[in-house]
Amino acid sequence: MGISSRVCAVTACCAALALLAACKPAGEGERPESALEFPLPIRPVSDLGANQFSTEVDRDNRREAQIVMDLARIEPGMTVADIGAGEGYYTVRLAERVGENGRVLAQDIDAGALGRLAQRVERERLDNVSIKPGAADDPRLPADSFDRVFLVHVYHEVSEPYALLWRLYPAVREGGQVIVVETDRPSDQHGIYPKQLFCEFDAVGFRLVEFVRKPELAGYYAQFEKTGNRPEPGAIEPCEVPVRDTGEQAQ
Repeated sequence: MGISSRVCAVTACCAALALLAACKPAGEGERPESALEFPLPIRPVSDLGANQFSTEVDRDNRREAQIVMDLARIEPGMTVADIGAGEGYYTVRLAERVGENGRVLAQDIDAGALGRLAQRVERERLDNVSIKPGAADDPRLPADSFDRVFLVHVYHEVSEPYALLWRLYPAVREGGQVIVVETDRPSDQHGIYPKQLFCEFDAVGFRLVEFVRKPELAGYYAQFEKTGNRPEPGAIEPCEVPVRDTGEQAQ
């Protein structure tokens, strides 16, 4: 893509994000109509954007992204989605790892963050990155398109986890994986206990295949694959995990 084409693409994206930001947000307690057929989580949900992580330099000094990408076996030519991309810490590093023959789709529901990410993508000339607004109950990913889907320190903020995971399911290719990095603490304190995470993924047809604790990640790494058995929305049983569990073993 030439510079002029990239400028047009970023301009169009920013215009769409501006419209998104202008939309009136749902009031407290309201749910998207598209989510009503799905159950709500039986647990608290963290406030959006309240949790601040260290700088990108600090995270790189801990080798955070490199460790996660190594665990996820990210290779040149892969197609990857970065859900809750924010301002692009993982997006830009994934773009470098997958190379010119790979693709990265950065998605977020924060219009301001995506606008800043669009500027960064243009500034760093990342021709293999696309940007797309998502919704609280739908990542809006094209079907059968991704080798890996990343949710890094964001799942605890998802207000409609069953709807979002159910709609994410078709986007994962055969043999693809969903990667979650989280902190082991209550879900209203910007983390989620592993057993709760495993149960919610299992409820929509994903199976845990790898679980790793590492201090460099400020938490844990969990990797899931599709089981081939996605239930109908009305058949999803919401999880209630009253006892804290370390969840050290893959299911």
